[in-house]
Amino acid sequence: MTEAPVSRFAVPSLADMPEDIRVRIEAVQEKSGFVPNVFLTLAHRPDEFRAFFAYHDALMDRPGNLTKAEREMIVVATSNANECQYCVVAHGAILRIRAKNPLIADQVAVNYRKADITPRQKAMLDFAMLVSTRAQEVGDEDFAALREHGFDDDDIWDIAAIAAFFGMSNRLANVTSMRPNDEFYGMGR
Repeated sequence: MTEAPVSRFAVPSLADMPEDIRVRIEAVQEKSGFVPNVFLTLAHRPDEFRAFFAYHDALMDRPGNLTKAEREMIVVATSNANECQYCVVAHGAILRIRAKNPLIADQVAVNYRKADITPRQKAMLDFAMLVSTRAQEVGDEDFAALREHGFDDDDIWDIAAIAAFFGMSNRLANVTSMRPNDEFYGMGR
């Protein structure tokens, strides 16, 4: 049996990547023990790699009222709606680790409305799904519903931006046929 390719597009070798990208990938490999395929796939276009990860980091590592686990919940729920296998699997692993809960990612991916999460988190995911699937319908009543759960304008921006960014990421992952690393499946279980 032959292993499926990482991407439909050419994946450069680490030695052929620009130094800043190679250093970042090696740091991720050192921390996780493997190189997530998203890094290899996006290294195909170095300028876009840099822009993608700069915005990713700005959204996902930003201090604020959303926890890192909640940010990952948004990614998992919206990525499932966008049928993005890579992001559901990869970010599901990160969600399990950040939430310290081996069940949460599967619950959120399959049906967050029935998941063991708080009413606040369900409201957050309702809004994220609206942004992901019908952003043109977002209205003042959606902001009011979030405020009832204690979200402020910065939180609402974060929820929307994460859902929107991963909508782009999901589409790119699907077009490239990005393969989830096998390592992701067992992480945090």
